[in-house]
Amino acid sequence: MSFPRACGILLHPTSLPGRHGVGDLGHEAYRFVDFLAASGQSLWQVLPLGPTGYGNSPYQCFSAFAGNTLLVSPELLVEQGLLAPGALEGLPTLPEERVNYGEAFPHKEALLKEAFDNFKSTEPAIVAASFEDFKTAAAAWLDDYALYRSLKREHGEASWTDWDAPLLRREPAALGEARARLSEQIEEVKFKQFLFFDQWTRLREYCKGQNVRIVGDIPIFVAQDSADVWSHPDLFKLGEDGRPSVVAGVPPDYFSKTGQLWGNPLYDWERMSADGFRWWIDRVRATLSLVDVIRIDHFRGFGAYWEVPGGDPTAERGRWVPAPGRELFNAIKAELGEPPIIAEDLGFITPDVIELRDEFGFPGMRILQFAFSTDSTNKDLPHNYVRNTAIYTGTHDNDTAVGWFQSQPGGSSVRSAEKIERERQFCLDYLDTDGSEINWDFIRALYASAGDTALVPLQDVLGLGPEARMNTPATMSGNWSWRFRAGVLNEELGARLRRLAELYGRYPAVPPEQRPEHTAESYEFKQTWG
Repeated sequence: MSFPRACGILLHPTSLPGRHGVGDLGHEAYRFVDFLAASGQSLWQVLPLGPTGYGNSPYQCFSAFAGNTLLVSPELLVEQGLLAPGALEGLPTLPEERVNYGEAFPHKEALLKEAFDNFKSTEPAIVAASFEDFKTAAAAWLDDYALYRSLKREHGEASWTDWDAPLLRREPAALGEARARLSEQIEEVKFKQFLFFDQWTRLREYCKGQNVRIVGDIPIFVAQDSADVWSHPDLFKLGEDGRPSVVAGVPPDYFSKTGQLWGNPLYDWERMSADGFRWWIDRVRATLSLVDVIRIDHFRGFGAYWEVPGGDPTAERGRWVPAPGRELFNAIKAELGEPPIIAEDLGFITPDVIELRDEFGFPGMRILQFAFSTDSTNKDLPHNYVRNTAIYTGTHDNDTAVGWFQSQPGGSSVRSAEKIERERQFCLDYLDTDGSEINWDFIRALYASAGDTALVPLQDVLGLGPEARMNTPATMSGNWSWRFRAGVLNEELGARLRRLAELYGRYPAVPPEQRPEHTAESYEFKQTWG
């Protein structure tokens, strides 16, 4: 599938401003969409939207289908009548500099529980009908997910592999008894999911009105402690105790000398192919109901994946195992048509992966930070980009552009001082700059290139340093917590982005009759439930 020439910003909703300790889908999200539209940006890329577990990584979720209820906006719940008008008065204002998940989770959970209790006591007809419709439409994954989360709470959040054997093995009698015993908690989990999907759907509709498309993200693997693995153990390579016999990772690379040990269970591809890859087709369909374009993380795993023995402390002792990517994407295409997919083809890429990507016409990715490690033949240099490509200054796994330019040996860097200086000088020569605004040099080079889809992390638009890095691979703490402050997205910044978008043919050509007439300040949030 070919993509129109466009540009946009990479920002996960948790990074939005707000008083509740974490960004959410409320008014600041709508204001951010307004900023995108006014700045000539027609793409908003987000990270996976699922409910996060240990480490708060959106790439390790409790479900591949559920939504992260931490993103539900309490302000919108007040406007929708599910929280009392004074429900948010007197509450502590949590820190806005970074996400403190330890404070944000209980704060948000208490408000969502209050919204659920209010719903039960009044059951407004329109909300009740919408909730019933949602439960019916999402039953294929929602029933198992709600039971799984309720059982996890009952077991003190222990992994499902530590539950009693009848529940671990999903014996029908044990599941039936649990559903009866935990019926109230199960309904609460379902209602919270309903709130997330309702607010996300409204936000997506607003994006459409502002001619902004959402780029979503599918991690190739799922978390071991997830409703997916618990409810479909036959689809994964597990031992009799439910624990993975082999796990996912990548060999030693740019980010880590010992590789990255992700620990995700690996698919039993033979079993998946036996039913026509039904689970994967359902996963892609569900994601496309939320976003306009899908970025598939670790696409090379559909050609071959790095299999590490379960229990190994690092990813060094793994091996490459072929995967049926061609058969999978043919099955998806047969049922869903031409899926709008960006292939994250970074890392150790072999000819079979390139062949798979090109056979289905998926754009690959290029990262400008990787461009200066060799010479003029480097595929990540802008003059080597081809049109059907998604191009980035950096991703959520990279340092910021400023951080990269100022980097020193040691820490998260595997480069020597000599190599860092050589890359920095090549960068300065190539971009013909003194480096004083290296982030804008990066953005201009990206926008001027032939690559159709240009995406820039907001940190690079703001010119922030390593303190704003979203994630450092192969580390366990301090990640996924960056946020920006309200008011920094000003008209001057927007005008600069829009000028570059116009100059390099990335500004969306929208006929006057299709231009939006509303903004975040005028949008009526009560329009459905008021």
